[in-house]
Amino acid sequence: MKNWKNELNEILPLLGHRNWIVVTDMAYPLQTQAGIQTIYTDDECIDVLSHVCNAIDAQPHIKPMIYQDKELQFVEESAAAGIDSLRAQMTALLGDRVKPVPHETLIARLDEVSRMFHVVVLKTTLTIPYTSTFIELDCKYWDQEKELKLREKDK
Repeated sequence: MKNWKNELNEILPLLGHRNWIVVTDMAYPLQTQAGIQTIYTDDECIDVLSHVCNAIDAQPHIKPMIYQDKELQFVEESAAAGIDSLRAQMTALLGDRVKPVPHETLIARLDEVSRMFHVVVLKTTLTIPYTSTFIELDCKYWDQEKELKLREKDK
């Protein structure tokens, strides 16, 4: 089995804005869309998520827009042992960079995006529901403000 960190390091320079990286739990489905590459990490979720965030931050060309399942806020410890600790670890790692979005909306978005752009799914050993983190990549050196100024000149 190839090392997932090596695979991620090889593909990161090829990824750009509109590509996605998703860190998932074990039950996340193997999607059939050709643009989705799934890699089983055999590692814990928080370790994979931490590595991915650090790897993206180290790149000169991409920055993350981070989404998590909105449902994650409502899963109780009594229904999913370990959820409180995991939420605290994710908050410590991601801070306020996360936008909650309903799970089905994120899945539909991936389906749509993967028709034109590459999506990398990193499947972890986690067995707690609604814990996937969806990272939409954006351009680090060009932002919305610069784009709007450019478009104004184009009129």
